Amino acid sequence: MFTGIIEGSGRIKHLTLKGADAVLEIESAIDLSDVSLGDSIAINGVCLTVTAKVDRNFCADVSAETLDKTTLKFLQAGAKVNLEKSLRAGGYMGGHFVLGHVDAACRIVSRTQKSGSLILAVGIDAKLSRYIVEKGSVAVDGISLTVNKLEKDRFYVNIIPHTALNTTLVAKKEADWVNIETDILGKYVEKLLQTPQGIDKEFLKQHGFM
Repeated sequence: MFTGIIEGSGRIKHLTLKGADAVLEIESAIDLSDVSLGDSIAINGVCLTVTAKVDRNFCADVSAETLDKTTLKFLQAGAKVNLEKSLRAGGYMGGHFVLGHVDAACRIVSRTQKSGSLILAVGIDAKLSRYIVEKGSVAVDGISLTVNKLEKDRFYVNIIPHTALNTTLVAKKEADWVNIETDILGKYVEKLLQTPQGIDKEFLKQHGFM
């Protein structure tokens, strides 16, 4: 699990295809001394497992499913990526609960500079829109952001100068792809509402809410 607070950047050294899968090798700008083999690191919002590590370089396997559903398939040597180590017990929770399970790769449909901030509009379909609410949280390339405005086929986020300086979003242009993960809470609520009996006082008692 992650928080969407990016710890630093990395650069792609190699993306090596192995059949339908791939192996990523990344040079990290963050300290990896507390990272062990088998630990999770979010790369542009995608949760991957560290399979090899030497100093600040590490490798991670990427499945065919992950390549298909995320922007990782577009990465080339030298590309900059956002990195976040998994949340430790007792760690600081500064963003929102991010699982690193990307819902979809979506395109940026507009990019507007407003005073010191950057306003990005990201195109979405109805399947994703149902899980996004104004003033709620969304992860864009692994970055926890607040939804400023929601329209039928897009949502808007405000990128403050600090976030722009310390993540990859400042370099994003119209039509570029980004990884989107919606807030998991909405999905659980929807699942509960689909229970045969619905949610009533008896249901809440059975599940320890009353």
